[in-house]
Amino acid sequence: MSKLVWDEIGSHLFETGVDQGVLYLRDSNGEYSEGVAWNGLTSITQSPSGAEETKLWADNIKYVSLRSAEEFGGTIEAYTYPDEFGECDGSARVVTGLRVGQQPRKAFGLCYRTLIGNDVDLDNHGFMYHLIYGCTCSPSQKQYSTKNDSPEATTFSWEFSTNPVAFEGFKPTAYLEIDSTEFVTDGEKALLAALEAKLFGVDGTASYTEFTGSAFAEGTTYYERSGTDPNYVYTPTSDTVYNSQKTYYTKTVTGGSAAYLPLPDEVAETLGYTPSNG
Repeated sequence: MSKLVWDEIGSHLFETGVDQGVLYLRDSNGEYSEGVAWNGLTSITQSPSGAEETKLWADNIKYVSLRSAEEFGGTIEAYTYPDEFGECDGSARVVTGLRVGQQPRKAFGLCYRTLIGNDVDLDNHGFMYHLIYGCTCSPSQKQYSTKNDSPEATTFSWEFSTNPVAFEGFKPTAYLEIDSTEFVTDGEKALLAALEAKLFGVDGTASYTEFTGSAFAEGTTYYERSGTDPNYVYTPTSDTVYNSQKTYYTKTVTGGSAAYLPLPDEVAETLGYTPSNG
């Protein structure tokens, strides 16, 4: 046993920032597949509710306290959002450039990162991943204002609620968090890297083949090549129609994997947990 000590060097911890947002649409099987990057996040406010006390009295004393079920929800604020989020915000694509509102709202999952700092490393001490499941968002107010001598970008805001998902060995949950500072050994860091590969995807190997056709196919990206072998650079062409005076290339990607949001059981398993050894 030893006496408590306050304010030791390195113990002044704090959490700050929000970045690396990823949106995952939920499919018909209840899985969250093919995540897309969410740029422009400005804040995510967690607003749990419930867990309210019900007091039971007996024998002239407070006999027991019961707590209601807890619900997880919050607010997302951002300067922009992925096109795929339109389905979650009640809009549907009719044709190119045309969307219709007041449509069914699709459920989604969310991942984002906050930074962990201390008095030694500042905000480079570590980070926290936040995983949210079963989200649906409510209609939100959007205000567009005239430009003036103090211009501001429009900020979008959505309130969301959640439906928890199963987690073996625990009550269903809609929220997980992963603290990088607890992954210390090489083996532990490898487990975290394996989870990151699922959350953010893995790049495949790209190869380029000379295009031998005489017209562009809709939906296919064509590339032009610059530089010299072996340092060729392939850039998507700005041409909208085939130019017989140029050489174009198409890209094939092999290997790699798409980003997806693993369910809590898979997250725990990836990080080395099973109900028997937890």
